[in-house]
Amino acid sequence: MAIIVQVGLGVALLKAQHLPHRKFHEFYGYVAFVSVGLIYAYRAQLRSRIYLLYGFGGLFLMGCGIRAIQVGSRSL
Repeated sequence: MAIIVQVGLGVALLKAQHLPHRKFHEFYGYVAFVSVGLIYAYRAQLRSRIYLLYGFGGLFLMGCGIRAIQVGSRSL
């Protein structure tokens, strides 16, 4: 849920203030957003391995978040 709010606030901020941005920073945010949807969609099919799904999904989301911070914090 936090990723959905974060992506929404990021898009609203870019639209409202016309700030310069990096394309890959946006890319990792959208990949994380889509990943949450995919993890949610597969939860019923992987009921017997739900913790494995959430574990690897969480690690993937963490990697997307760290990479987005690294790419976004570089000077424009």
